[in-house]
Amino acid sequence: STGKLLSLNENFDYSVPTSFTIYENHACSSTSADSLRHFGTTLCMVVYSIAFILGTTGNMLVLVILLRNRRCLRITENYLLHLALADLFLALTLPLKLVEITRGWVFGNFMCTLVSIMHKVNFHCGSILLGCIGFDRYLAIVHAVHSLRLRRVQVVHIICGVIWFLCLFISLPDAVFLSVNKGVDFNSSFLYCNFASYPDLGSYWHLISRFLANVLGFFLPLAFMTYCYLAIVTTLCRTQQSLEKHRAIRVALLVTGFFCICWVPYNVTIFLDTLYRLDVLKDNSCEEIDGRNHALIITEGIGYLHCFLNPILYAFVGVKFRHDVLRMLRDLGCLDKDTFKDLKLGDRRRISFSEGITTSGTSF
Repeated sequence: STGKLLSLNENFDYSVPTSFTIYENHACSSTSADSLRHFGTTLCMVVYSIAFILGTTGNMLVLVILLRNRRCLRITENYLLHLALADLFLALTLPLKLVEITRGWVFGNFMCTLVSIMHKVNFHCGSILLGCIGFDRYLAIVHAVHSLRLRRVQVVHIICGVIWFLCLFISLPDAVFLSVNKGVDFNSSFLYCNFASYPDLGSYWHLISRFLANVLGFFLPLAFMTYCYLAIVTTLCRTQQSLEKHRAIRVALLVTGFFCICWVPYNVTIFLDTLYRLDVLKDNSCEEIDGRNHALIITEGIGYLHCFLNPILYAFVGVKFRHDVLRMLRDLGCLDKDTFKDLKLGDRRRISFSEGITTSGTSF
């Protein structure tokens, strides 16, 4: 109803960039608004810079390694290829977001829509792909014989295509309602990429897309991963030798643990914030509002760190991945043959990522 849309509008700050959670809520006073903006700007400059540099470098390296071996990629590696692509695209949006925080949006309406869609699609694509990787490992270990028909490269390409389309669907409200508008509260001379041109429908669809993104883009993949890895651990405990069992459990916990540490706090916070905006939950004190605002800033920053943690995990855990990197450096003339052999020999006794988690080898 109109009354409900107006109540949503009253709780929504349109003068600031909606692609950033750090400025979406009203502050209680000009002092708290200035404090929040300074805190958010400082933290974002540090976190976004680190995530951009390491995220682009690490994921480009992963893509190069996978594409060099594209003719013999296995099931999990195809998922990892799409995951690295999603993390790379997400990292590439961060410099433009830094510019918007410090100078406003200076790239025009088309880039406003494009970058926001690109950001949201890849933001949620990563978690869904991790859920698919967990399911593939579940099939490979728990249902190794009966899953042969499902675990085909052609099926993986279809699944990944559906995932990209689903994430694009979730971002449709951004494509329809986002535009460049002048700021009001923080700096009226700045332009921002936000929903201010559609004060009623913009707020409504922004919250709807938030809810869909939370449920479809995070909580369902998380539940899926949890079930799959619990089943994997249970199966390995019954069938594997002690050393192999502990290695597999360790890697499964690392993959799931990094994901949860980075994204659970943010998604829980953004979900609670959506409930507050929908008046499902009530908050009347400035302390609660400011606390939620700061929680959004901190948890979002932690979440962005995940876009470069996967390549680091591959490098530390995946012997085959390190060997492929060394082989590429040798082919480029950065390593001589003797150094390459010495470094490769030092890794022989370590277990690779895929050996610890699946029944078939991969580059990781």
